[in-house]
Amino acid sequence: MRILALADVESPALWDYFNPERLKDIDVILSCGDLDPRYLSFLATFFSGPVLYVHGNHDGFYDRIPPEGCICIEDQVYEYNGVRFLGLGGSMRYKPGPFQYTQLEMNLRIIKLWLPLKIHRGFDVLVAHAPAKGLGDGEDLPHAGFKGFLTLMEAYRPAFMVHGHVHLSYNPLARRVNRFRETTVINAYEKYVFEIDESALKG
Repeated sequence: MRILALADVESPALWDYFNPERLKDIDVILSCGDLDPRYLSFLATFFSGPVLYVHGNHDGFYDRIPPEGCICIEDQVYEYNGVRFLGLGGSMRYKPGPFQYTQLEMNLRIIKLWLPLKIHRGFDVLVAHAPAKGLGDGEDLPHAGFKGFLTLMEAYRPAFMVHGHVHLSYNPLARRVNRFRETTVINAYEKYVFEIDESALKG
């Protein structure tokens, strides 16, 4: 399965200078948050597969302008062609506003997922907005990662975690791809394509 992950800034190659050929080999599009919903709706118009999304901390207006033709996977496991995607959007709480959580609040969200995770026998791709603690996160509170994501990866050993929130333009030396135990962790800033081998998944 070939996956296009997006986050934080709209790619000119996929919007201003769009060519449908750029999506011909893509099976799933993942939005990791902080993207214009009209951008996602635009892509969904030209794409036959699912466009899955979680919210970023700047997506409070999605209730007024939802990304049409797209599927929100917040707090659920969404399975497509045998690949299980778990959605947990939002960032660390640093000011009043939606889609922001303390470490405890994120832990409570994770605990509430025990039944879906049991039914689906785990998950293969964690789709988040914020990074995990210590894996490409920032030192400031707004860009700190969630410790609960580490616990999830330790317990279920997914193949991938995909996130946004930490713009790679902030630090030219920042790593786009990290590794945690058996999980490949990807910062999807702007756009990133990766592949997942369905035959090798544990489920």
